[in-house]
Amino acid sequence: MKYRRIPDETIQRLPMYLRAFSLLEGEKELTVCSRQLAVRLGLNPHQIRKDLSYFGNFGRPGVGYPVQTTAQRIRHILKLDKTQKTALVGAGRLGTALVAYPGFSSFNLEIAAVFDNDPRKIGKKIGHLTIESAARLAGLKKRNIHLAILAVPADAAQSVTEKLVKAGVRGLLNFSPGRLKVPPSVKKIDIDLASQLSILPYYL
Repeated sequence: MKYRRIPDETIQRLPMYLRAFSLLEGEKELTVCSRQLAVRLGLNPHQIRKDLSYFGNFGRPGVGYPVQTTAQRIRHILKLDKTQKTALVGAGRLGTALVAYPGFSSFNLEIAAVFDNDPRKIGKKIGHLTIESAARLAGLKKRNIHLAILAVPADAAQSVTEKLVKAGVRGLLNFSPGRLKVPPSVKKIDIDLASQLSILPYYL
């Protein structure tokens, strides 16, 4: 099966399904039907069945989805059945908060290295990690790190991105404002917190 043929919207919902099945595992539930899952997630049962069907047969009609097996299969699809190491570039306030965020571990994600170009920060600790010089980004591939989080000022974002791509990074979560150019082989997700928050007053 070629995953690139699967809609991005479906891929984006898989972590929601994984979280739900993981919670059901903790609740010792053995099976769950699409209707029950839809109520938990606020989705349409048909949408859930369609999404999962892209990856083969899940569950049985009239019985539901086996919770533990389905959770394991979704982890495998997302390549989260093993720890995925991530580099964080930018040890400012946002970067510090991201290192302290406990939610990554529930998806088997680990911030394994932190980088910055400020000499005053290099060598200091954020949690259990020592801030490294951005000059060491070139060694990411040897450390088996292919994901990165970008939390640097906008004027530095593109140059840092190019260094990350050259170092073998193939997945980038970008918190820096502005558009970044990446090659087709790199998947980039942009999160502009201020822009997203600025939408909400319209609905007040």
